[in-house]
Amino acid sequence: MINLPRLYPILDRAQIADLKGLLYAAEQLRAAGASLLQYRNKSGNARQMLEEGRELRQRFGSSMKLIMNDRPDLCLAAEADGVHVGQEDLSPEGARGVIGPALWLGVSTHNPEQLEEADSTSADYLAIGPVFATSSKLNPDPVIGLEGVRRARKLTEKPLVAIGGISRGNARSVIDAGADAVAVISDLIRDPRKSAEEFFRILG
Repeated sequence: MINLPRLYPILDRAQIADLKGLLYAAEQLRAAGASLLQYRNKSGNARQMLEEGRELRQRFGSSMKLIMNDRPDLCLAAEADGVHVGQEDLSPEGARGVIGPALWLGVSTHNPEQLEEADSTSADYLAIGPVFATSSKLNPDPVIGLEGVRRARKLTEKPLVAIGGISRGNARSVIDAGADAVAVISDLIRDPRKSAEEFFRILG
């Protein structure tokens, strides 16, 4: 079983102006102690995603695990450490067939049924959410609240990542509800290093 750090930063390209800003944010997160990073780009083309994924990989080497969002093929091409797929993407087993047995595979779920289904796959970790209201998706799934995290915890022994509207103000309650890690987007953007350091203090 993989060992997830408490803080799972996601750099969403929609919130970052350019490659320079992306690399700066990633460097600040690493300086704060982050050891895992997901690169998410819902609107870019494959060439941009591959170039930026490779740039992140080359910049940080093995000092930070790099997860590509959505695209198992680009995960391989960028030599990332894993891929994270959603309910609308390639199936977990389809993604596993592309990336092979060694790389990490994460799966997003939004309700108990999806979580139980994902639990039966070869996914290394499962994400559940949105825990709270979120602004990072145009059409978010229904909020599950802390009770949804507690319920998810009872349904799987795999590492559980909570996502959606998680901030420094509520992150501890999410861990206390049973999540192994919190995925954070918006609350890391303004001052990535300071924000991440505060998260680490809060999460213990």
